[in-house]
Amino acid sequence: MRPTVVQSSLAKRAAVEFVATAVLLAAISGSGIMGERLASGNVAIALLANSIATGAILIALILAFGEVSGAHINPMVTLSNAARGSFPWSETPAYIAAQVIGAFSGIALANIMFGLPVLFASHHVRTGWPSWIAEIVATAGLITVIGCCVRWRPASTPFAVAAYVTAAYWFFPSTSFANPAVTLARSMTDTFSGIRPLDVPAFLASQFAGAAVATAFLEWLLHEN
Repeated sequence: MRPTVVQSSLAKRAAVEFVATAVLLAAISGSGIMGERLASGNVAIALLANSIATGAILIALILAFGEVSGAHINPMVTLSNAARGSFPWSETPAYIAAQVIGAFSGIALANIMFGLPVLFASHHVRTGWPSWIAEIVATAGLITVIGCCVRWRPASTPFAVAAYVTAAYWFFPSTSFANPAVTLARSMTDTFSGIRPLDVPAFLASQFAGAAVATAFLEWLLHEN
């Protein structure tokens, strides 16, 4: 999410993307499971725990890895950066592969830690136009926040991203996935944070649409002329 400063090999940077995305998904899924178990059926409390944990881990991950890989942790961030010329297209497949594999690894880790099957399909229904529109707006907002902060307030990027994601859990009916790797992986946990596999394609399409809108807006906004 931040410009890469340390000159590292692509293999090392992709490995960092794998680790960061795995930890993010472990935090998302694990906090969802823990919140649901401790909340005794109170969905609002479970969501509060889930959102706070997600925001907190994002700050830690971006601060820890931002100078190495840029801490994209999201295929939409990688694709948007590549489309705007701030990230090489030749390295994009390695980043996205690392993010997707890392996401599934993080979900598997969370499931194992809580004594659940390694991967098991979710039955959590998330569908309908309200959720799809929400994913378009949520993804566009996230990409825009990242792009503007990286340009004008790079040191604040970890906190701005975490604040946006934490808030987005609450004001989007989809709870703001805004990340294809996250969406795909969360279809493999039948827990609080899961999404039914049948509902994944529409979420992915919405995220691509939102990222396209944000990328075009940033290209216009940040252009020197």
